Amino acid sequence: MTDLTHVRGEHHPIALRLVASGLPAMPLRDGKKTFGNCRNCRNNVCGGRPNMKTPGTCTCPAPCHGWAAATTDLDVLNSQSWAWAWWEAAAVAYHPGGAGLTVVDLDNADATAWARAELPATLTVFTTRGEHWIYRGAMPSANAVRPGVDIKSLMSYARWLGPGTGTGTMTALPDAVRALVVREPAPVRPVPATMPSRAAGDRCPHRTPAFLERGIAMAEQRIAAASSAVHATVFATFLAVLSTHGRCGCLTEAHTERLFAAAQAKGESPRHCADAWANALTRLGL
Repeated sequence: MTDLTHVRGEHHPIALRLVASGLPAMPLRDGKKTFGNCRNCRNNVCGGRPNMKTPGTCTCPAPCHGWAAATTDLDVLNSQSWAWAWWEAAAVAYHPGGAGLTVVDLDNADATAWARAELPATLTVFTTRGEHWIYRGAMPSANAVRPGVDIKSLMSYARWLGPGTGTGTMTALPDAVRALVVREPAPVRPVPATMPSRAAGDRCPHRTPAFLERGIAMAEQRIAAASSAVHATVFATFLAVLSTHGRCGCLTEAHTERLFAAAQAKGESPRHCADAWANALTRLGL
Protein backbone atom coordinates (compact mmCIF):
# COMPACT_ATOMS: atom_id res chain seq x y z
CA MET A 1 0.00 0.00 0.00
CA THR A 2 1.45 3.36 -1.01
CA ASP A 3 2.06 5.66 1.97
CA LEU A 4 0.39 8.99 1.22
CA THR A 5 0.62 10.35 4.76
CA HIS A 6 2.85 13.23 3.71
CA VAL A 7 0.17 14.60 1.35
CA ARG A 8 -3.05 13.44 3.03
CA GLY A 9 -2.29 13.49 6.74
CA GLU A 10 -2.24 10.86 9.43
CA HIS A 11 -5.89 9.79 9.17
CA HIS A 12 -5.88 8.72 5.52
CA PRO A 13 -3.93 5.47 6.14
CA ILE A 14 -6.41 4.61 8.93
CA ALA A 15 -9.29 4.97 6.48
CA LEU A 16 -7.53 2.67 4.02
CA ARG A 17 -7.14 0.00 6.70
CA LEU A 18 -10.83 0.29 7.58
CA VAL A 19 -11.81 -0.13 3.95
CA ALA A 20 -9.55 -3.18 3.67
CA SER A 21 -11.58 -4.74 6.51
CA GLY A 22 -14.89 -3.91 4.79
CA LEU A 23 -15.86 -0.73 6.65
CA PRO A 24 -17.01 2.29 4.57
CA ALA A 25 -14.83 5.16 5.79
CA MET A 26 -14.96 8.96 5.76
CA PRO A 27 -13.08 11.89 7.32
CA LEU A 28 -14.37 13.94 10.26
CA ARG A 29 -13.52 17.52 11.17
CA ASP A 30 -13.39 18.92 14.73
CA GLY A 31 -13.41 15.42 16.13
CA LYS A 32 -17.00 14.35 15.41
CA LYS A 33 -18.45 16.60 12.71
CA THR A 34 -18.77 15.70 9.03
CA PHE A 35 -17.42 17.93 6.30
CA GLY A 36 -19.92 20.23 4.58
CA ASN A 37 -21.35 19.55 1.15
CA CYS A 38 -19.30 20.55 -1.87
CA ARG A 39 -20.20 23.73 -3.76
CA ASN A 40 -22.27 21.82 -6.30
CA CYS A 41 -24.38 20.31 -3.52
CA ARG A 42 -24.59 23.18 -1.06
CA ASN A 43 -28.01 23.36 0.63
CA ASN A 44 -28.75 19.96 -0.96
CA VAL A 45 -29.62 21.53 -4.31
CA CYS A 46 -28.55 18.27 -5.93
CA GLY A 47 -31.33 16.42 -4.16
CA GLY A 48 -29.17 14.79 -1.51
CA ARG A 49 -30.71 14.23 1.90
CA PRO A 50 -28.24 12.72 4.40
CA ASN A 51 -30.95 12.11 6.99
CA MET A 52 -33.24 10.24 4.61
CA LYS A 53 -32.94 6.99 2.74
CA THR A 54 -31.12 8.30 -0.32
CA PRO A 55 -28.10 10.62 -0.38
CA GLY A 56 -28.88 11.99 -3.84
CA THR A 57 -27.93 10.92 -7.32
CA CYS A 58 -25.03 13.31 -7.78
CA THR A 59 -21.38 12.30 -8.08
CA CYS A 60 -19.65 14.62 -5.63
CA PRO A 61 -15.97 15.54 -5.92
CA ALA A 62 -15.73 15.94 -2.13
CA PRO A 63 -16.96 14.16 1.04
CA CYS A 64 -20.58 15.34 0.85
CA HIS A 65 -23.84 14.44 2.55
CA GLY A 66 -22.83 13.41 6.05
CA TRP A 67 -22.91 9.66 6.67
CA ALA A 68 -23.51 9.04 2.95
CA ALA A 69 -19.94 10.17 2.22
CA ALA A 70 -18.57 6.95 3.74
CA THR A 71 -17.20 4.73 0.99
CA THR A 72 -15.14 1.64 0.29
CA ASP A 73 -14.08 2.96 -3.13
CA LEU A 74 -10.30 3.40 -3.02
CA ASP A 75 -10.38 5.60 -6.12
CA VAL A 76 -12.57 8.05 -4.19
CA LEU A 77 -10.57 7.87 -0.96
CA ASN A 78 -7.30 8.42 -2.83
CA SER A 79 -8.63 11.09 -5.18
CA GLN A 80 -7.24 14.60 -5.35
CA SER A 81 -10.73 15.92 -4.61
CA TRP A 82 -10.60 14.34 -1.16
CA ALA A 83 -6.95 15.13 -0.41
CA TRP A 84 -7.69 18.45 1.33
CA ALA A 85 -10.32 16.82 3.58
CA TRP A 86 -7.93 14.13 4.72
CA TRP A 87 -5.27 16.73 5.39
CA GLU A 88 -7.69 18.75 7.54
CA ALA A 89 -9.35 15.70 9.15
CA ALA A 90 -9.37 15.41 12.92
CA ALA A 91 -10.61 11.82 12.98
CA VAL A 92 -12.00 8.97 10.88
CA ALA A 93 -15.55 7.65 10.92
CA TYR A 94 -17.24 4.63 9.41
CA HIS A 95 -20.80 3.73 8.37
CA PRO A 96 -21.73 0.73 10.55
CA GLY A 97 -24.90 -0.12 8.63
CA GLY A 98 -22.94 -0.17 5.37
CA ALA A 99 -20.87 -3.02 6.78
CA GLY A 100 -23.82 -4.84 8.34
CA LEU A 101 -23.01 -3.66 11.87
CA THR A 102 -24.74 -1.83 14.71
CA VAL A 103 -23.05 0.30 17.35
CA VAL A 104 -24.74 0.83 20.72
CA ASP A 105 -23.19 4.13 21.81
CA LEU A 106 -23.09 4.33 25.61
CA ASP A 107 -22.31 7.88 26.67
CA ASN A 108 -21.81 7.56 30.41
CA ALA A 109 -21.28 5.19 33.31
CA ASP A 110 -25.01 4.72 33.97
CA ALA A 111 -25.65 3.75 30.34
CA THR A 112 -22.72 1.34 30.42
CA ALA A 113 -24.00 -0.27 33.62
CA TRP A 114 -27.42 -0.72 32.00
CA ALA A 115 -25.87 -2.42 28.95
CA ARG A 116 -23.84 -4.80 31.09
CA ALA A 117 -26.99 -5.80 32.94
CA GLU A 118 -29.39 -6.03 30.00
CA LEU A 119 -27.48 -6.78 26.77
CA PRO A 120 -25.44 -9.79 25.66
CA ALA A 121 -21.69 -9.26 25.60
CA THR A 122 -20.04 -8.33 22.30
CA LEU A 123 -17.02 -6.46 20.95
CA THR A 124 -16.64 -3.42 23.20
CA VAL A 125 -14.62 -0.35 22.25
CA PHE A 126 -13.81 2.22 24.92
CA THR A 127 -14.58 5.89 24.24
CA THR A 128 -13.64 9.07 26.07
CA ARG A 129 -16.97 9.06 27.95
CA GLY A 130 -18.25 5.50 27.75
CA GLU A 131 -18.22 2.53 25.40
CA HIS A 132 -19.26 1.39 21.92
CA TRP A 133 -20.84 -2.07 21.88
CA ILE A 134 -20.58 -3.38 18.32
CA TYR A 135 -22.92 -6.13 17.10
CA ARG A 136 -23.07 -8.08 13.84
CA GLY A 137 -26.29 -7.04 12.06
CA ALA A 138 -27.80 -3.79 10.81
CA MET A 139 -30.91 -1.89 11.94
CA PRO A 140 -32.41 1.63 11.84
CA SER A 141 -30.43 4.23 13.76
CA ALA A 142 -31.91 6.34 16.55
CA ASN A 143 -30.68 8.83 19.13
CA ALA A 144 -31.60 8.89 22.81
CA VAL A 145 -33.40 5.53 22.82
CA ARG A 146 -32.85 5.70 26.57
CA PRO A 147 -30.71 8.02 28.76
CA GLY A 148 -27.18 8.11 27.40
CA VAL A 149 -27.80 5.51 24.67
CA ASP A 150 -27.73 6.06 20.90
CA ILE A 151 -28.01 3.46 18.14
CA LYS A 152 -25.70 3.95 15.15
CA SER A 153 -26.22 1.66 12.19
CA LEU A 154 -28.05 2.43 8.93
CA MET A 155 -27.86 6.08 7.79
CA SER A 156 -25.46 7.02 10.57
CA TYR A 157 -21.75 7.08 11.31
CA ALA A 158 -19.53 6.21 14.26
CA ARG A 159 -16.10 7.53 15.06
CA TRP A 160 -13.27 5.04 14.69
CA LEU A 161 -11.37 4.89 17.97
CA GLY A 162 -8.44 2.80 16.82
CA PRO A 163 -7.15 -0.72 17.45
CA GLY A 164 -6.28 -1.85 20.93
CA THR A 165 -9.06 0.19 22.55
CA GLY A 166 -11.59 -2.62 22.87
CA THR A 167 -12.14 -6.11 24.11
CA GLY A 168 -14.36 -9.12 23.49
CA THR A 169 -15.73 -10.85 20.40
CA MET A 170 -18.46 -9.49 18.16
CA THR A 171 -21.80 -11.28 18.51
CA ALA A 172 -25.12 -11.20 16.66
CA LEU A 173 -27.42 -8.22 17.06
CA PRO A 174 -29.94 -9.18 19.76
CA ASP A 175 -33.66 -8.47 19.75
CA ALA A 176 -33.16 -6.41 22.92
CA VAL A 177 -31.27 -3.80 20.87
CA ARG A 178 -33.71 -3.86 17.96
CA ALA A 179 -36.55 -3.29 20.42
CA LEU A 180 -34.97 -0.02 21.57
CA VAL A 181 -36.07 1.81 18.41
CA VAL A 182 -39.61 0.41 18.32
CA ARG A 183 -42.17 3.05 19.20
CA GLU A 184 -45.81 2.55 20.01
CA PRO A 185 -47.90 4.12 17.23
CA ALA A 186 -49.29 7.47 18.23
CA PRO A 187 -53.06 7.68 18.36
CA VAL A 188 -54.52 9.32 15.30
CA ARG A 189 -57.50 11.57 15.66
CA PRO A 190 -60.39 10.45 13.44
CA VAL A 191 -60.95 12.40 10.25
CA PRO A 192 -64.49 12.88 8.95
CA ALA A 193 -65.12 10.71 5.91
CA THR A 194 -67.12 13.44 4.21
CA MET A 195 -67.80 17.11 4.62
CA PRO A 196 -71.28 18.43 5.54
CA SER A 197 -73.81 17.64 2.84
CA ARG A 198 -75.79 20.26 0.93
CA ALA A 199 -79.32 21.08 1.91
CA ALA A 200 -82.01 19.78 -0.41
CA GLY A 201 -82.35 21.96 -3.45
CA ASP A 202 -79.01 23.74 -2.98
CA ARG A 203 -76.91 23.92 -6.11
CA CYS A 204 -73.29 22.81 -5.85
CA PRO A 205 -71.09 25.80 -6.65
CA HIS A 206 -68.67 23.49 -8.51
CA ARG A 207 -71.28 22.62 -11.15
CA THR A 208 -69.22 19.71 -12.53
CA PRO A 209 -67.08 16.97 -10.93
CA ALA A 210 -64.19 18.09 -13.14
CA PHE A 211 -63.72 21.23 -11.03
CA LEU A 212 -63.22 19.20 -7.86
CA GLU A 213 -60.99 16.66 -9.61
CA ARG A 214 -58.81 19.45 -10.95
CA GLY A 215 -58.55 20.95 -7.46
CA ILE A 216 -57.47 17.67 -5.88
CA ALA A 217 -54.93 17.00 -8.63
CA MET A 218 -53.44 20.48 -8.22
CA ALA A 219 -53.21 19.93 -4.45
CA GLU A 220 -51.37 16.63 -4.99
CA GLN A 221 -48.95 18.35 -7.34
CA ARG A 222 -48.33 21.20 -4.89
CA ILE A 223 -47.44 18.78 -2.09
CA ALA A 224 -45.27 16.64 -4.37
CA ALA A 225 -43.32 19.71 -5.53
CA ALA A 226 -42.41 20.82 -1.99
CA SER A 227 -38.63 20.77 -1.54
CA SER A 228 -38.65 22.31 1.94
CA ALA A 229 -41.10 23.29 4.69
CA VAL A 230 -43.19 20.21 3.93
CA HIS A 231 -45.27 20.54 7.11
CA ALA A 232 -46.29 24.09 6.22
CA THR A 233 -46.98 23.19 2.60
CA VAL A 234 -49.23 20.29 3.58
CA PHE A 235 -51.25 22.41 6.00
CA ALA A 236 -51.59 25.28 3.51
CA THR A 237 -52.70 22.85 0.81
CA PHE A 238 -55.26 21.17 3.05
CA LEU A 239 -56.55 24.61 4.03
CA ALA A 240 -56.89 25.66 0.39
CA VAL A 241 -58.75 22.48 -0.56
CA LEU A 242 -61.17 22.78 2.35
CA SER A 243 -61.79 26.47 1.84
CA THR A 244 -62.84 25.80 -1.76
CA HIS A 245 -64.42 22.35 -1.55
CA GLY A 246 -65.20 21.76 2.12
CA ARG A 247 -68.65 23.27 2.48
CA CYS A 248 -70.66 21.84 -0.40
CA GLY A 249 -70.58 18.13 0.46
CA CYS A 250 -68.60 17.02 -2.61
CA LEU A 251 -65.38 16.20 -0.78
CA THR A 252 -65.29 12.48 0.04
CA GLU A 253 -63.07 10.09 1.98
CA ALA A 254 -61.44 9.03 -1.29
CA HIS A 255 -60.32 12.61 -1.85
CA THR A 256 -58.83 12.94 1.65
CA GLU A 257 -57.04 9.62 1.20
CA ARG A 258 -55.41 10.95 -1.97
CA LEU A 259 -54.24 14.08 -0.17
CA PHE A 260 -52.94 12.09 2.81
CA ALA A 261 -51.10 9.72 0.44
CA ALA A 262 -49.41 12.66 -1.28
CA ALA A 263 -48.32 14.07 2.07
CA GLN A 264 -47.02 10.72 3.33
CA ALA A 265 -45.02 10.28 0.13
CA LYS A 266 -43.13 13.43 1.20
CA GLY A 267 -42.35 11.95 4.61
CA GLU A 268 -45.35 13.10 6.66
CA SER A 269 -46.69 10.60 9.18
CA PRO A 270 -50.39 9.65 9.38
CA ARG A 271 -50.51 11.56 12.67
CA HIS A 272 -49.17 14.73 11.05
CA CYS A 273 -51.68 14.40 8.21
CA ALA A 274 -54.59 13.98 10.60
CA ASP A 275 -53.46 16.91 12.72
CA ALA A 276 -53.02 19.18 9.70
CA TRP A 277 -56.46 18.23 8.39
CA ALA A 278 -58.13 18.76 11.78
CA ASN A 279 -56.38 22.11 12.23
CA ALA A 280 -57.50 23.23 8.78
CA LEU A 281 -61.10 22.26 9.61
CA THR A 282 -60.88 24.23 12.86
CA ARG A 283 -59.38 27.26 11.12
CA LEU A 284 -62.31 27.33 8.67
CA GLY A 285 -64.95 26.56 11.29
CA LEU A 286 -66.02 23.34 9.59
